[in-house]
Amino acid sequence: MSWTRDDAKLERVRSLMADDGIDALVVRAPDNVLYLTNFWGMKGYDACIFPREGEPLLICLEASAEDAARTSWTDVVRYVRGYDDSDPRPVPARTLDAAVEAARPYGRVALELSLGTQASDRMVGEPTTFTKAWFDAFPDAADATPLLARARALKTEQEVERLRIANEIAGQAMHHVRRNLRVGMTEAEAAALWQGHVHSQGTARDDVELALPFSLVWAGKGIKTFTATSDLPIVEGEPVLFEIWVCADGYWADHTKNLVLGELKAEYAELEEQLVGVYTRTLPMCTHAHSMPEFDRLVRQELADMGYPGQPSHPICHGVGARAHEPPYPHQAGGGTFEETMVLAVEPGVYWDGGGGLRVEDNFLVTADEPQKLSSFPDGIVRC
Repeated sequence: MSWTRDDAKLERVRSLMADDGIDALVVRAPDNVLYLTNFWGMKGYDACIFPREGEPLLICLEASAEDAARTSWTDVVRYVRGYDDSDPRPVPARTLDAAVEAARPYGRVALELSLGTQASDRMVGEPTTFTKAWFDAFPDAADATPLLARARALKTEQEVERLRIANEIAGQAMHHVRRNLRVGMTEAEAAALWQGHVHSQGTARDDVELALPFSLVWAGKGIKTFTATSDLPIVEGEPVLFEIWVCADGYWADHTKNLVLGELKAEYAELEEQLVGVYTRTLPMCTHAHSMPEFDRLVRQELADMGYPGQPSHPICHGVGARAHEPPYPHQAGGGTFEETMVLAVEPGVYWDGGGGLRVEDNFLVTADEPQKLSSFPDGIVRC
């Protein structure tokens, strides 16, 4: 599906560029290229020159010309060859040459001098890192990352709709697993059930071109932060935790969902009641003008009051958008307040010594009244 140009988003970026005195952004992280052009590259070899005035320029692999023609919001495209017999250098060297030439007319340019989190391409969910030469070619560049973080923290109507689609796919795949999970399956087999549904049925939707699944699945004593999915078997009465991400045409859902076969063991039932209670009581703070540090402090204090001081080891909350993890990052060392149209993953968790525990997580749209959950799949531990 090709989305219409999101002018509200692009004008927000240009307004921030004017505030910061930036004439052009030169970006190469796949999520930022997607954010500014709607083109989601295959290998991370692409770039975009986004001027404060005028049309953006997309630089992409010649092999991606069809994708660019179908999805990109700009008709100004410069292609680089994957292999050029007259120039055997790696592809990013040719991307750099094209970017330097395209940025030459602009006065003050800004690069992603700091990213902070991974940026996924369309192919393998793995970032392609550029060499020092990329940064050396723009010696006087400002850092575009703070500006892009401010812009991306607030979502447009189109972005919220794209995030809802990713959330729907994640939930539908969980319903599929719920119908098919069996005692004795391994964590890896359960993960394959979920991933296969996302990739096949998500990609089959009329409003999605490509849906990619990513997961960590842990059963019972295998629930820890963070270990890889293994061949540990699923047993009756102990939860199976699905730490899951869906990327639908570049926009993400980030969930943690829990299933159980049979009657839930008493210690897990008690933990579920306590943790879901914390989740339910504290979520109303994720509304416009509430303090981000206070939210983190409150959740962690409630977990400490349950008998789990210092937990969890991971963040309680973070933004979701064209990355699975992006600003804002509400925590006690930072500042700021929640703002309407932010989309957040909220994920309190408790982990026992020796393995076992529970985490709950969903994505929420911040409003003036109460956060709106984007997924229909239930919280807590769902019985199969």
